[in-house]
Amino acid sequence: MNFWKTFLAALAAVVIGSGVVFVLSLIFGFSLLASLGGEPTMTQKNSVLCIDLGESVVDSPNVMPTIDINSLSMASPITIMQAISALEFAAADPNIEGVCIYQNGMGTISASNIEELRQALLRFKQSGKFVVAYDDIFTQSEYYLASVADRISMSPVGTIEWRGMAFGTVFMKGLFDKLDVSVEIFRPTVCKYKSAVEPYFLTKMSEANREQMESLAEDMWTTICNEVGAQRNIEPAKVKALAASLSINSPKEAKKHGFINEIEYVDDLYKYLGVMGVKSNRKGELNKISLGEYAKNLTLINPQIAGKANVGIIYADGQIVDGNEVGSGYIFGNSLAQQIREARLDDSIKSVVVRVNSPGGSAIASDIIWHEMELLQKTKPVVISMGEYAASGGYYISAPADYIIADRLTLTGSIGVFGMIPNISNLLKNRLGITVDYALTSPDALPVSYMNTMTKRQKEVMLQGVDDVYTAFTSKVAEGRNLSIEQVYNIAEGRVWSGSQAVANGLADANGGLHEAIAKAADLADLADFRLKEIKTPLTPFEAWLEAMGMMTAKACGINYSIYGKELNNLVEENIYIFTHSGVLMEMPQKIEVNF
Repeated sequence: MNFWKTFLAALAAVVIGSGVVFVLSLIFGFSLLASLGGEPTMTQKNSVLCIDLGESVVDSPNVMPTIDINSLSMASPITIMQAISALEFAAADPNIEGVCIYQNGMGTISASNIEELRQALLRFKQSGKFVVAYDDIFTQSEYYLASVADRISMSPVGTIEWRGMAFGTVFMKGLFDKLDVSVEIFRPTVCKYKSAVEPYFLTKMSEANREQMESLAEDMWTTICNEVGAQRNIEPAKVKALAASLSINSPKEAKKHGFINEIEYVDDLYKYLGVMGVKSNRKGELNKISLGEYAKNLTLINPQIAGKANVGIIYADGQIVDGNEVGSGYIFGNSLAQQIREARLDDSIKSVVVRVNSPGGSAIASDIIWHEMELLQKTKPVVISMGEYAASGGYYISAPADYIIADRLTLTGSIGVFGMIPNISNLLKNRLGITVDYALTSPDALPVSYMNTMTKRQKEVMLQGVDDVYTAFTSKVAEGRNLSIEQVYNIAEGRVWSGSQAVANGLADANGGLHEAIAKAADLADLADFRLKEIKTPLTPFEAWLEAMGMMTAKACGINYSIYGKELNNLVEENIYIFTHSGVLMEMPQKIEVNF
């Protein structure tokens, strides 16, 4: 009887799940076709450009669109390059009166991209056009972006957050102990800051890791407070003190301390925009266009520039893994190497900007990319633009460049390596009664995998491999950055640095974003007139559809929960490469969660 109940319940779940997938497939398919065939939105006269984060702002164009459940429409992200180019064009567009920042959308944006968008808004203000900001709920990151505005207002019953910065890491040792999962860790003794492995054998931060995390948090928070203070005409020390005392806790306090200008409802904001020259249509609605819609009208970062020479742009966005596939969220070593090779062999490309947003990954894939980067640099100027992350393997592939530009809120460095082999044999044996046995030609012929316990000799070989890769890593950084090996050792050890710290210690040349990187690449190639040429391998519409449907099917049918439990399954999903790769890894501290 229980069998038939279970069977019928499972059958019902599959039928319902299949129906959900079918409906979502139709929505996705029709929305994708509509987005492919849609016309750009024309900008009306006397309009305001709205930054509402209804769409995510990402580093590279190869990011899957998402479905807005409320409107059942596709929400395609825009790249930071599209965003800054839109603001550059809007500054000279006679139809745009100014910019309104009202961050009530569901899109996401990283701290470094907020910094770049904020800098683009500062350049926009040089045109003499207005920038205003309004919100019902200001988070810290939202306020940091809004602080660039000439006028900031918020709802009378709104909330504002100003508390400081915190970095958090989730530790899994307690869970592993309960599940009888053990982990073999291989980390050079000199890499004391290489904390990517700490969540698997500690229950809290090591002293070395706490030291680097506190240093990062303080440096990044100082940058933010200095920028807010400069725009709001408040001493940075007071901006920090107000956060430490949690004094900015209501609209009234925010206005009292100069964080906002007005306390008002959104219709009062619209009246103000009318005073500033923004007109309304026949329905009484303001002429407004979102940043995403406006960006779709643009094809070049600077449409005024025309010429035959190109500055190439390559995106290195995601975790670095082995292979030559194409997929959102990963850098496949051979695929990126091929794109770099194309840029090198393309005579129309005179210099190259590589946008790096990666926490690292496979040492082998990183080295394949590094080799092509070195060949490219010997042929034409190469400039690195660092996004949210350019750490460990992400820094390894950046080292050969002529010039490195990092956002001040970039996390970079992490020059170090590790090896990690999880072992779930006890879990399988004690919880499920599953055991594995082998017939071997020698004791060390045992496969290295999460199903087995490593032999003594296998551990020795793995540790030697880790040491060898660390030696190669530090040597290549020294060569690429024109530093002595002793200088590299002093800033390596797996330590993560902010973008501003990286400039101070020689890991980067200047602070800035894509805008500055493109200008530098053109300057190094002595280009006055140039076009931008993106080098990418985009998904075809059908491939994008298949990838999205694959993800939806798994979620809808409930097969993302394994027999080992939701917690372990989520852990494996979030760190899939660590659990499936038996080689040496260049990965930054695991799951640094920036609470900003």
